[in-house]
Amino acid sequence: MLEHDVRPWGEYWVLEDAETHKVKRILVNPGGRLSLQYHHHRAEVWTIVSGIGTITINDQVKDFKAGEVAQIPLGAHHRMENKTNEPVVFIEVQYGTYFGEDDIVRVEDDYNRA
Repeated sequence: MLEHDVRPWGEYWVLEDAETHKVKRILVNPGGRLSLQYHHHRAEVWTIVSGIGTITINDQVKDFKAGEVAQIPLGAHHRMENKTNEPVVFIEVQYGTYFGEDDIVRVEDDYNRA
């Protein structure tokens, strides 16, 4: 059974959880956005599958569409936002030394989880 979690901005499914990496399918609802966050133990690569996601990486903010890839270095402040009326789906590949949800350091959060 895949790990699945519903969050205020959407939901995610863990597709693979290995010693060296973790892979998630993430759906962001229209108008939703993840917290502005960073990690101490992992970097991430986000590949957009459908929709248009507005991705913040440090001081850069850019729209990404299906097939485009964002690389998020270890320690970079990052966020996915859906400013459209359609869901955004992306695949997140985490790589590093630890992949627990407690390695999310929230800098800013719309849902008071910071």
